[in-house]
Amino acid sequence: MPYASIHYPFTEEARHYFGNAFPADFIAEGLDQTRGWFYTLTVLATALYDKPAFKNCIVNGLVLAEDGKKMSKRLKNYPDPMTVVNEHGSDALRLYLINSPVVRAEPLRFREAGVRDVVKDIMLPWFNAYRFFILNGTELEHETGVSIKVGTHSAREMSSRNPMDHWVMSSLGSLIHFVREEMAAYRLFTVVPRLVHFIEDLTNWYVRLNRPRLKGAVSLDDWR
Repeated sequence: MPYASIHYPFTEEARHYFGNAFPADFIAEGLDQTRGWFYTLTVLATALYDKPAFKNCIVNGLVLAEDGKKMSKRLKNYPDPMTVVNEHGSDALRLYLINSPVVRAEPLRFREAGVRDVVKDIMLPWFNAYRFFILNGTELEHETGVSIKVGTHSAREMSSRNPMDHWVMSSLGSLIHFVREEMAAYRLFTVVPRLVHFIEDLTNWYVRLNRPRLKGAVSLDDWR
């Protein structure tokens, strides 16, 4: 909590801000701050207000070099972060870190190959499924002159009677509910495995079993 940084308790504005923000919803620091920042906040809040300074505490582990040593500018034993982002994308890097031991307060030996695997196993299949859908929809629009619109219906609101459509939409709804529930509880490490499972269902089952439909080979109404 920013006791001194907002000039608390010496101004009315600082007192108002602090009253609305204390205790914090969460704080996030590395494991090495257990006896540092975490401890200091707890001692100050207990001594001053007799209650915790934060409601939730997110502790991340230490990110080490691939050889298990501490990352060092002198040794240059880690890849440039911006090079990783520019080459593989920031989303791939985020997924790699969220799905790693570091969000469970355990050490992580950073591997650029791990970020590359996220792109190969998650990002590309997801993008290819989207591209397959859009390309076939665009082609059908040119062939039929009928505008193909992507809906935002839930499984219950869908006009389609195809069980595969209802299955994939139900799976998506369950995924959204699960992610929101887990993120609200700050359980970041449970999200990516469930996301990967859905992408596998989408690409390996739904798209593969519905290729003729998605290409418009069955009927235009069935595609829509």
